[in-house]
Amino acid sequence: MEYKEFVATWPLLSLLQLVPLFAGLLLIRIRGKTAMILALVASLLEMALALVLYLHFDSSQAAGVLQFSEQFRIWAALQYHVAVDGMSVLFILLATLLGFLCVVFILFRRLHASSVLAVMMLVQATLVSQLVTLDLLWFSLISVLEMLLVAYLTKRWPASDDVMPALVRFLQFMSVGLLLLFAGSLLIGWNYATIKGEWSFDLVKLATIQVPEEMEGILFFLLFYGLAIRIPLFPFHGWLPDFLRFGNVAIAPIYLLGLKLGVYGLLRFVFPLIPHAVWQWHYVAVSFAMVGVFYAALLALKQQNLRSLLGFAVVSHTSILTIGLFSLDPLALQGSVLLAVNFGLAISGLLLMTGLVWQRTRTTSLNRLGGMFDYIPLVGIAFLIAGLAIVGMPGTPGFNAVHFVLEGAIQTFGAPVTIAAAIGNLIAAGFLLHAFQRAFLTKPTGDTRHWNTEPSQLTEKVLAGTVIIVIVVVGFYDVPWLTLIAEPVGGVGELFNELRATSGIANHD
Repeated sequence: MEYKEFVATWPLLSLLQLVPLFAGLLLIRIRGKTAMILALVASLLEMALALVLYLHFDSSQAAGVLQFSEQFRIWAALQYHVAVDGMSVLFILLATLLGFLCVVFILFRRLHASSVLAVMMLVQATLVSQLVTLDLLWFSLISVLEMLLVAYLTKRWPASDDVMPALVRFLQFMSVGLLLLFAGSLLIGWNYATIKGEWSFDLVKLATIQVPEEMEGILFFLLFYGLAIRIPLFPFHGWLPDFLRFGNVAIAPIYLLGLKLGVYGLLRFVFPLIPHAVWQWHYVAVSFAMVGVFYAALLALKQQNLRSLLGFAVVSHTSILTIGLFSLDPLALQGSVLLAVNFGLAISGLLLMTGLVWQRTRTTSLNRLGGMFDYIPLVGIAFLIAGLAIVGMPGTPGFNAVHFVLEGAIQTFGAPVTIAAAIGNLIAAGFLLHAFQRAFLTKPTGDTRHWNTEPSQLTEKVLAGTVIIVIVVVGFYDVPWLTLIAEPVGGVGELFNELRATSGIANHD
């Protein structure tokens, strides 16, 4: 895949990274009301910059055209090279929105007297940096920094005193994944050096050379496994259930799960650079996903803790997304990107609403919850709408996304895989609606004397209202987002259409 760049006339992408970085550094020293104001201003400014980026982005450009490019060498082969296509812009919009919601949630929990806002802003800076970089090594190194910041966030502000086993498990899984990702980055940079005589990890340069056939398989498994842990895809999800149950209630999981950086990394680097290996091994990824759909959905049905249930829901629906991604069909790829954004909104909404429930009850055990709709009805409505978005109900962003994924899957794999994915989605509807009923509608059976039963607070209404409005608006008006990603994702899909044609394998009708 060939790339062309339009150089930025002003450093918009650098500003998007520097605003949360400087805010985070200032918030290390600042506390109290001043910290609250600074965090709100920084998150709103970040959203405004993302909106400016969207408004000035030219969606009509062909696939492979990268805009707002900035570039300079840092040290040796490591360079600062940033640019965006429509897919990047969509993920940046999502990242800045989630950052604002996390700030509001922290204010609701009255944690602005601590350094949590500083860590959260630094995490957001690393996320935006990963979304705009074109350097695979830089992507890998910033991923390490993100992991360490999220680990500190979880250890310092957990939802349980017994967080250490879950945190150690998280670090073990993530360390292995990042080590594999780093090894893959070095290997592809070494291959470039053997051909061109200099090391480079730049996507634009790497795309100009052919990776040897004997190396492609190794590269695929290093990069795929490294990113699959972050997605998370079965069977690389072992860190997630305990991390959600005992770790930070909402903030850290939102950054890990809401942005689907593993999915983004596959589409940005893996698919364009080693398409032959992706084509050769895509059935392996789909096999993992097929098992994951039912494995996680059936385990979710057995959970008595709301956070654990959401953890298995993530794995189940990520598996459906992965089926679409590795269908390698242009329509399915477009649906997968939209589905990743939908999951980002929906999972973040579910985690935030669960955090609000925990704040009032100090529990997320479904056996002890119930009747929350009487106290926080708007939170209950937001939880229900986010749950319906997960399963792709009409009026949510997941509707068209799931339709595209299933249509692309049936073209590539035929009916059995597609029917299995649809059945898994149906099971998910069952356990999410059951969780909503247990938490919000049924009569509580435990002691509720310690619950906070005051009327809904302003921050609760802001969080719940924002989740509802964004999901509904994006659901009913998704044409701009489809237009935004049509060219870049379509360009990746064409790579595999060519491979399909040369291999003589026809799509299933």
